[in-house]
Amino acid sequence: MHFSVFTHAEHFEKESFLCAYSPFVREMDIWFEYAGEVLIVSPVKDKIDRIDKAYDRNDICFQPIKSLNFTTFKNLIISAIRIPRILFGIFRAMYKTDHIHIRCPGNIGLLACLMQVFFPKKTKSIKYAGNWDPNSNQPLSYRFQKWILKNEVLTRKAKVLVYGNWNDLSKNVVPFFTSSYSVTQKKVYNKEFSAPYRFVFIGTLSEGKRPLLAVKIIQELLDKGYDVSLDIYGSGSMHEYLSTYIENNQLGGNVILHGNQGSEVIMHAYKNSHFSLLASKSEGWPKALAEAMFFGCIPIASPVSCVPWMLGNGDRGILIKPEIQSAVQGISNVLSNSEKLHSVSLKAQKWSQNYTLEKFRSEIIKLL
Repeated sequence: MHFSVFTHAEHFEKESFLCAYSPFVREMDIWFEYAGEVLIVSPVKDKIDRIDKAYDRNDICFQPIKSLNFTTFKNLIISAIRIPRILFGIFRAMYKTDHIHIRCPGNIGLLACLMQVFFPKKTKSIKYAGNWDPNSNQPLSYRFQKWILKNEVLTRKAKVLVYGNWNDLSKNVVPFFTSSYSVTQKKVYNKEFSAPYRFVFIGTLSEGKRPLLAVKIIQELLDKGYDVSLDIYGSGSMHEYLSTYIENNQLGGNVILHGNQGSEVIMHAYKNSHFSLLASKSEGWPKALAEAMFFGCIPIASPVSCVPWMLGNGDRGILIKPEIQSAVQGISNVLSNSEKLHSVSLKAQKWSQNYTLEKFRSEIIKLL
């Protein structure tokens, strides 16, 4: 089977060496186990980041395309000029392949969604990694992609994989999940919930992930006399601002910016932390929470997308409003109850450990 991937995830290529964002690569490596030939159609990146990883296969064909950016008027004009050529490249790749795999939401995903309409007889798997909640406030392009994907006339012979269980799903929309760890790593992680309490934030340092809110929550807990610390893993546009804020407020002894780190460092952080704090504005399947739960780290998150379902509406985590005083109150209410925290931790890991790499692999086999 010839398997073609259409994604906005940037790739770096040098000779037979092809790499991209490591969580994406690890997932796609599993998909590629069941493909004879593989083609990836995506934009190019000019350098490798610490969080990047090479694919297991070295026979992947790569079709580079230009990236799209609509943040300024100049970028809008440049992107508009690029679109026809990108569409032609996507169409040509779809014409030659047996199975179409699209990653959404995103600019390239949107164009691929439009092109797949012209191939109603070809099998398709479409991973919608964003928030599928029909009542959420999302950009027009995201809503348009969702409309195309759930339309059974425009999107045929397709399985659209979404995070969470939602009402009124069309026949081609399938609740799905993602995973990071093997069944061999499953065990009961009994943590001692006592001070000092260690919090971890893992994600892009952008406004959408609200890392500053995480820092301010820790700052307020410190002001209230709690012995807490926060380790932040990730990079992004807010890195310098966060660094300055931490320095100006003398939080350096309790809040540490680690930057992007590899999977082993992140796993060690989960194992040695009590809480994973991620009050995002929007999410698909927040891997930072699911991975933390696997190791008994209690998730603290805002109730967006499928997060309330993941956290059992508060039974296996702490749901907070994205407001400092309210969040601090919700957290401080349980910090003194070590027995309850231990129970929540066990429930969190029991739920997360259902979603292993082995289960993920078996579900992909069914799809293909």
